[in-house]
Amino acid sequence: MNTTDPNVTFDEKGECSHCQKFDRESPTTWFPDTPEGEKRLAELIDKIKKDGQGKEYDCIIGLSGGIDSSFLAYKASTWGLRILAVHVDAGWNSELAVQNIESIVSKCGIDLYTHVVDWEAMKDIHYAMFKAGVANQDVAQDHAFFAALYDFAVKNKVKWVMNGFNYATESTRLPLDWGYRAMDAKHIRGIHKIFGRDKNAIKNFPLIGLYKLYIYYNYVKKMKVARPLNYMHYDKRDAFKELEAAVGYKYYGTKHSESRFTKFFQNHYLPEKFGFDKRIFHLSSLIHSGQMTREEAVTELAKPNYDPKELAEDITYFCKKLGMSQEEYQAIMAAPPHDYSEYPSDNFRFEMLKKLSSMFNLKA
Repeated sequence: MNTTDPNVTFDEKGECSHCQKFDRESPTTWFPDTPEGEKRLAELIDKIKKDGQGKEYDCIIGLSGGIDSSFLAYKASTWGLRILAVHVDAGWNSELAVQNIESIVSKCGIDLYTHVVDWEAMKDIHYAMFKAGVANQDVAQDHAFFAALYDFAVKNKVKWVMNGFNYATESTRLPLDWGYRAMDAKHIRGIHKIFGRDKNAIKNFPLIGLYKLYIYYNYVKKMKVARPLNYMHYDKRDAFKELEAAVGYKYYGTKHSESRFTKFFQNHYLPEKFGFDKRIFHLSSLIHSGQMTREEAVTELAKPNYDPKELAEDITYFCKKLGMSQEEYQAIMAAPPHDYSEYPSDNFRFEMLKKLSSMFNLKA
């Protein structure tokens, strides 16, 4: 960890605030290879099965084709859960991601629903976000994924949403400055109103407001989120080997490469325009969980983010998908970066809801 995170602090021993946070949180959050973890996982599975009685499915899983969601779907099938997998096609799937998803659902006997996002709407919001020059270019994809998953869960009366988030590989959280939250509909509308080429395109995009996000799903529909990977051994190297043997899963090479857009955004856009290298956070998490030494992480970080030939191909692909010239692309990349706070947002209300949730011990 270094000071590209503007909020990081170091104590007199040189230990950073992320390490201190991990030491505080992990004893009550993360239970790998422990009797307590086994107990919590068994209780969670029993609860999900009980709540699913009389319904077609016990739980729903957002299946991107990435290793976290893929391993979770595979393991959940071995636990005897009746799973509805939802894949959101936002127009950036790699061919390998599609193959991996098909392998998992066919070999594990999982029902799959694929929601295809209106591409013209997605494209115009992508373009607007890129033109705005903000850090989190994954906003459009992430918002659409969440909207489709939860709406489909409601339609199918599924109470439990299985989430692949895990403390073993994601304990070091990104600061807000590195990527503003994707679930702020006001932020998306505001940026699209300023920079969108087709002002009507957003009408076909699935936006979720604060009420639906915090009240409707949580308290009206009483939906619950399960993160089973925190109750078990989870090492991505071991997970890949298990998936490869069980379903023929194939490796992408880099994190989040199941989406060509996310790969380009994280591995080129952020480092080039903002000087942010997300690998610092990913690798720090692996150090926390004992899956990597600091020396190994420093060596990994010294490697280039992108193969030059592959980058040139992906820039051409990106420009063609968004309908912009290489000249316009280069001009936008050369323009000064912008902070999310320069555009409309509901950040104040999000922060107030977080404080109220903490104060009254509410779920948010």
